[in-house]
Order: sequence, then C-alpha cells, then structure tokens
Amino acid sequence: MDTATVVGLVGAFGVVLGAILLGGSVGIFFNIPSLVIVLGGTLMVVLMKFNMNQFTGAVTVAQNALKNKLQPPQTIIPEIVEMASLARKEGVLALEEVETKNAFLKAGLDMLIDGSSVEEIDKLLSKDLTETAERHKLGAQVFTAAGDVAPAMGMIGTLVGLVQMLSAMDDPKSIGPAMAVALLTTLYGAILANMLFQPIADKLTLRRKEEIKLNSICLDGVLGIQDGQHPRVLESLLKLYITPKEREAKVEQNAESSEEDMQAETVAA
Repeated sequence: MDTATVVGLVGAFGVVLGAILLGGSVGIFFNIPSLVIVLGGTLMVVLMKFNMNQFTGAVTVAQNALKNKLQPPQTIIPEIVEMASLARKEGVLALEEVETKNAFLKAGLDMLIDGSSVEEIDKLLSKDLTETAERHKLGAQVFTAAGDVAPAMGMIGTLVGLVQMLSAMDDPKSIGPAMAVALLTTLYGAILANMLFQPIADKLTLRRKEEIKLNSICLDGVLGIQDGQHPRVLESLLKLYITPKEREAKVEQNAESSEEDMQAETVAA
C-alpha cells in the first residue's frame, strides 16, 4: 500500500473524528438517511455517467495503483544500460538470461529476443503504453465524477431535510431529526468529496503520469538496444526523463560504488 495515501487518509479522518470527540458525542453525527442519500445517491449518479465495466474497472485500477508501488525511474535506467552493454558484447540472445520485475520491459525484451523489428516493437509497446494510460485515466475520471456529485447529493439531502422540517413545523419533535438530516447530508457530501473521492482521483492521475514516464523509459531503452546504441549514449538519453537532482544523486552513488570497488581490489592485492 502506498504510504502517503494511507497516512493522508487515516490522518484526515482522524483529525475530523478527533474534533468530533472533543466537541461531544459521536452518535449525533451518524444518520442513516443522510448516508443513504449521499453515498447511495453518489454511486447511482456516477453509474449513470459510465457503464458497469468502467465503474467496476475504476475500483480495480484504484486498488492496483494504491497497492503496487512503481519502480523509481532512476533505478531502472542502470538496469537497461546494463542490458544494452550485454547485448552489445554478446548479442541480443544473451538477454534471455536477464530477469526483470518490470512487465512492460520484459515484454520488450521478449520481442527483442524473438527478432522483432524496431517498427514492430515500437508499434506494439506504444499501443500497450497508450491503452494502459487510458484505463488509468478513466479510473481517475470515475472518482473525479464521484467527487463532483457527492457535494451535490449533500445539497439535495439538505433540501429534503428542510422540506421535511418546514412541512412539520406544528410538531416540534420532528424539527430536530429533519434538521439533522439537512445538515449531516451536507457534511457527508463534503467529507466524501474532499477526503476520499477527489484525493483518490488525484493520486490516480499522478500514478498514471509516473507509469507513462516509466514505460516510456523502457520503450526508449528497448528501441535503443535494438538499434545498437552505445550504452553511454542510451544512458544519456534515458536520464533526460529524470530531474537533474536525481541524476546528480545517481552520479554520486556510482562514484561511491567505484571507490568501494577500488578499495576492495587494493585490499585483495
């Protein structure tokens, strides 16, 4: 599970719950009719905006995006450069022994080994990249729609509560429950929209951009290997995808590794 998502989600609801506990009883903030109007109404309206497969697919996309942490781009670049060096020295077939956890990169390597042309690899992997990005974009759109609808359903619940309250002004006992429905639906709509649906939509959008970058690195790497590019040239190309700060950190790490290797060789001698 993505740590930032868990901390943010638990922290946000924890702050609200803490304020409720400090101010009084939790029970007065729980109202089933209000919850049915906001949560049930939001789900039904969103379902009208999309088909059933898109609706259920958004939940799956959200689970995958929040559970599975993507490999940082700065760690996969050295992996690809090493593959390029191996292919340049021993040929593409030597990549059969190479293992990688990245499924997209693995698919590209399999095509390389099978002797596919640059055009075939580019076409297939680009299509895979595009379709994956579209699925994640659709998932984000579903949660964005839920974030837009939830406050509206809260307003509808408020109007329902006000109508019930005004129609029973002669009965003082009914005013309180009706007003509770009116106010709590607005509260529920604001909480669901701003503390659940919209943050998930934004996280899916961010994860989509990260995955596009990672897959683009893999695609350029595979095409570079197929084209026989020099590993250093390929590394320079792939480093354009990461920030200068990340590049400097990688250079320092490589320098430290080289120094450790030299010290180890000196001791051995």
